[in-house]
Amino acid sequence: MNIDQRLIKKIVVALYEAEVNIVAHAYEGVVDVEISPSQINLILRDKGPGIPNVDEAMKEGFSTASQKVREMGFGAGMGLPNIKKNVDLLEIETTVGVGTTLKMTKFFNDATE
Repeated sequence: MNIDQRLIKKIVVALYEAEVNIVAHAYEGVVDVEISPSQINLILRDKGPGIPNVDEAMKEGFSTASQKVREMGFGAGMGLPNIKKNVDLLEIETTVGVGTTLKMTKFFNDATE
């Protein structure tokens, strides 16, 4: 598809951060990916604790990671902020005690990258 390597790196970073959040916080999760010539859409759905305060969770350094997760080198509170920095569109749907859905879009024709 001849996608710029810089865009691929941004997609990989966003997807990695979202996957780590599922593994660190949820009980189970699913990743759906749709790629077209103009964009990639990633939808990650999990069953887990949900996010009590999305605005707070979007602040760099805020983390609800367990001590065990932190001991493994994760939980620095950069997941959601890094996702937002690396995609063009980010939607977060969350219900405490039920789970979270992240919808991310990265456009391939962004000449500013």
